[in-house]
Amino acid sequence: MTTLESISLIKPVTYAQVSSCEAEDWQHPMLEMFRPIVEEHEKQKARLYLIPSTFDDEFDPDFSPQPTSASDLPELHEWTMRFVVSVLEIWAGRRSPSQLTRMCHRKIFTELHARAGTFKEVGKLRTIHQSEPLDGICESVVTVRFGERLRALSVRFEGVDNRLLCTALDLL
Repeated sequence: MTTLESISLIKPVTYAQVSSCEAEDWQHPMLEMFRPIVEEHEKQKARLYLIPSTFDDEFDPDFSPQPTSASDLPELHEWTMRFVVSVLEIWAGRRSPSQLTRMCHRKIFTELHARAGTFKEVGKLRTIHQSEPLDGICESVVTVRFGERLRALSVRFEGVDNRLLCTALDLL
């Protein structure tokens, strides 16, 4: 047998990757001494930094709007979708603005009522981008298609008195 024939008979060696974080690696008593200590931390309760928007309204201190944590509010994505669809239907004249009275601040509701029925068609939702800058606040940008035109709708919700309240609504 020649050297070339003996080289071709050698089988390639395969190596398997082994993770160092698997529990079976630490079964040796000597290695057990060096196991990293994992400290369990309690989940920190969210702190409220929200001061509700008042739009220069004056309130008696006992009856002023109270901020609400995000954990006590409904799911944001679904809420935003329902609210935006309702707004688009109001602007197209297919829905009454009074249906969103409890969901909007008085100033936003007045603006919404003034624009009711100004569009020819109901816009179609494309995407929703959401962020929560503080606990109990949701800021969303929704892209909406009106025929051939693509526009952005910005919405801000604040958690006030155990409900979400729209405090900003702008169609760009």
